[in-house]
Amino acid sequence: MEPTEATLPLFDEEPARPLADRLRPTQLPDVVGQDHILAPDAPLGRMVAQQRLSSAILWGPPGVGKTTIARLLADAGNLAFEPVSATFSSVADLRKVFATARSRRGIGQGTLLFVDEIHRFNRAQQDSFLPYVEDGTVTLIGATTENPSFELNGALLSRTQVLVLKRLDEAALSTLLDRAEQLTGHRLPLDDDARSALIAMADGDGRYLLNMADQIQALPDTETTLDTAGLGDETYVLG
Repeated sequence: MEPTEATLPLFDEEPARPLADRLRPTQLPDVVGQDHILAPDAPLGRMVAQQRLSSAILWGPPGVGKTTIARLLADAGNLAFEPVSATFSSVADLRKVFATARSRRGIGQGTLLFVDEIHRFNRAQQDSFLPYVEDGTVTLIGATTENPSFELNGALLSRTQVLVLKRLDEAALSTLLDRAEQLTGHRLPLDDDARSALIAMADGDGRYLLNMADQIQALPDTETTLDTAGLGDETYVLG
């Protein structure tokens, strides 16, 4: 028997994307908690307004928007976005990126090279960036959770601007929960104290907060409003 159109979606439907991914900002003004670097009179805000993006290191804790900001900077500057992770990439991988960036440059297209966990590259690997940053083949945006002064070599630091991202405060995390509820059309089944407790549990990490909200909204008994004790029980089960 041939499959009918009604049976196909079972295999063709795209798996639900995580809430944190669905809520990823599409423009810089939507990024929460980092106005000190993104506001019009702040370092990145001025660069974007002047269309003169310089290489930079984004230093901050997990879940505060480093990757998102890098993507949006590429969009704002009409640059091709090339992401690599220092955990999984080798110098050979970087050479391919640099070769592609050089080819793009030949046709007038710039490249933003985003290096996640850049502190994991050793000194020699960090040195490989220098000529391409210096001659403008790439605009380097590195992300790190470690102090760049200790983890990055001086030559690379002298060619970049270090920008410190803040841990998300209560207001920023509350905004993320509001956006999550607007997107899904459902209020989280939490009383006020439990909502505050969830924000405190996130400890400034927006990704963690949204991942927990995603799991709480998927609980089977959505008619029950969780108090702080109930939230603790559920988060223990959810891990």
